[in-house]
Amino acid sequence: QVQLVESGGGLVQAGGSLRLSCAASGRVFSINVMGWYRQAPGNERELVAAITTGGNINYADSVKGRFTISRDAAKNTVYLQMNSLKPEDTAVYSCHAELRERIRATARDYWGQGTQVTVSS
Repeated sequence: QVQLVESGGGLVQAGGSLRLSCAASGRVFSINVMGWYRQAPGNERELVAAITTGGNINYADSVKGRFTISRDAAKNTVYLQMNSLKPEDTAVYSCHAELRERIRATARDYWGQGTQVTVSS
C-alpha cells in the first residue's frame, strides 16, 4: 500500500516562506513524476509544480521565480520551497505521484491528503 505523506503547510504573512514535503512510503518500485497541485475555494485544482525522474520541471506561470521544486530520489520525497508568498497562493496543496509498485505493474496516480497553506495580507 503506497501512501503520500505531506507536511509543512501553515499560516504565513505575505512575503513569507514555507516549505512543503511529501514522502512516498510503502511498496514503491519506481516513480515517474512527483509534484504539487493546489485548490482554492471555488476554483479548480491546478498544477503548481512537478518534477520527473529525469529532472524535467514544470511550474505554473503564477509561481515561476517564487517556488522551487526539488526531489530526493533515495527518499522518494519531493519538496516545494515557496518564497514571496501572496494571499492568492492560499489553497489546499496536494502531493501527487505517478509511480509503479512492482516491476511489471502499470503506473498509477497517487495523492496525498492535502495540506492547508494560508497567506495573510
